[in-house]
Amino acid sequence: MAKTATIKTNRGVIKLDLFEKECPKTVANFEKLAKQKFYDGQKWHRVIKDFMIQGGCPHSKTGAGRAGTGGPGYATECEIRPQLRHGKGALSMAHAGSCRHDDSGNLIHGACSNGSQFFITHVPTPHLDGVHTVFGKVLDGQDVVDAIKQGDDIAGVDVL
Repeated sequence: MAKTATIKTNRGVIKLDLFEKECPKTVANFEKLAKQKFYDGQKWHRVIKDFMIQGGCPHSKTGAGRAGTGGPGYATECEIRPQLRHGKGALSMAHAGSCRHDDSGNLIHGACSNGSQFFITHVPTPHLDGVHTVFGKVLDGQDVVDAIKQGDDIAGVDVL
């Protein structure tokens, strides 16, 4: 049975299909952080209309640093899969942009800097294909994704 995630927000619930088979390390990291309640109480710290919503920065909860610059204290490798595209409702890992991958997803230079920050797209964003790890998609709640405003709450994330 496929893994799913539920993100509870102050605007409603977003249900996600997780691509565990294609991106096992990314899904495992997301699940670990969810089980540790890492995301609970954070904010959607970056919202760009008709593009995406981004969360996962601990500074958005603690105020210990500038929101959008924090992580879990470690980095994970990208799992770029050419068949997984940034369509509407794509769940993808945010990173600092210091790594580059070839068309098959192999790292060609730089260091991957995935950690805890993730984003969900409002619309297809093909310019991000091959750059960020797509590790899931919205099953239900795209209307919630589209309603999120910067500073809205992430009440919790559960992975089933």
